[in-house]
Amino acid sequence: MTDTDEQTPARPLTEPAGGVPAVIDTPDALEAMAEAFSSGTGPIAADAERASGFRYGQATYLAQFKRAGAGIALVDTAALADLSLLNDAFGDAEWVFHAASQDLPGMHDLGLRPASVFDTELAARLLGWPKVGLAAVVERELGLALAKEHSAQDWSTRPLPHDWLVYAALDVEVLLELRERLHQHLVDAGKLDWALQEFEAVRTAPPPPPRPEPWRRTSGSHQVRDQRGLSIVRAVWEARDKEAQRRDTSPGRVLRDAAIVAAAQAKPTSLEALMALPEWRSRGTKKAAPRWYPVIERALALPERQLPSKRGPRGDGPPQPRTWKDKRPEADARLTAAKERIATLVEDHHVPAENLLQPDAMRRCCWEYRGGGESEIREFLASRGARAWQVDLTAPELAAAFETAATD
Repeated sequence: MTDTDEQTPARPLTEPAGGVPAVIDTPDALEAMAEAFSSGTGPIAADAERASGFRYGQATYLAQFKRAGAGIALVDTAALADLSLLNDAFGDAEWVFHAASQDLPGMHDLGLRPASVFDTELAARLLGWPKVGLAAVVERELGLALAKEHSAQDWSTRPLPHDWLVYAALDVEVLLELRERLHQHLVDAGKLDWALQEFEAVRTAPPPPPRPEPWRRTSGSHQVRDQRGLSIVRAVWEARDKEAQRRDTSPGRVLRDAAIVAAAQAKPTSLEALMALPEWRSRGTKKAAPRWYPVIERALALPERQLPSKRGPRGDGPPQPRTWKDKRPEADARLTAAKERIATLVEDHHVPAENLLQPDAMRRCCWEYRGGGESEIREFLASRGARAWQVDLTAPELAAAFETAATD
């Protein structure tokens, strides 16, 4: 879309050109799909729908694909949990995602391993576009309005309503055309090699390690400042998580975070005191209170040595930058100078700072640097997962920044 087109209303995209196909939910239908896609040509558009906020975990409940010559396929992954036979059908074809990091873990769980990836969201980020959601990118580039009203639905629902299937099919309908446009933009901007490195990093990224003490992510728990209160947060969170997993439902549907935090702050010494809290007065929460109060009671009775610390587990990274000036002033000076240099690169190359160089890698480099110049910085950034294009752009600038900081 050109600058003169920006005021032109986007044309609503309401139905796939070939219609909405029947959902594939049997082994025979999956084999037929594999045959059709193996005869198709070019890249494969891919997307996945989950039931976040409704089910426990991030399982995929519907997988969508499109390929030239094969059309669109909607696969019910609740009925077909192993799609590995599609790997041979897809061969070494490139898979096109929007925000691949969100969908790849679910694809891996289904036994699918793309040979290569093109990520239209990442491409838009590298191009410096201000809005990178699928609907925004489709409207900007193709002049089409892509409805998003079903993105937060419970995709474990069966049978899936027709309008949901329309939405799911449209998510891959224009993805291949969008890929071609963005590919050309990357070539024109001299950023295709950057993008290919980023796509491969996403494709090969290992799963994140388990989070230590995940209960500390309870919304509002930062308001609980004493160890006894934190023991209640921990105990109720862990009990809720087990119950949510048993029921295959979102933990927030078992018990709201606000109720956990309220109990941790009040430390009720009786069931009646718990039920008197405003956050425990709704019908469902009040009814469940007798099940939760013994958990709170046990947390209140824990000996001091078993209480959680006020602070979470210490990571292996540097402390908060606000403390650097006192703890390591030379590192603080390096960080200040580095931010200025990175900001200039961001402006020159129209790439968000977090895509130009991972903030954690930059902070660690500023904190841990002990000399050695650009070669040492290059080695360090590479060891932290920075891609070659990122190292080539940022290492000389960081070396200059560190030299400036040392002489000021």
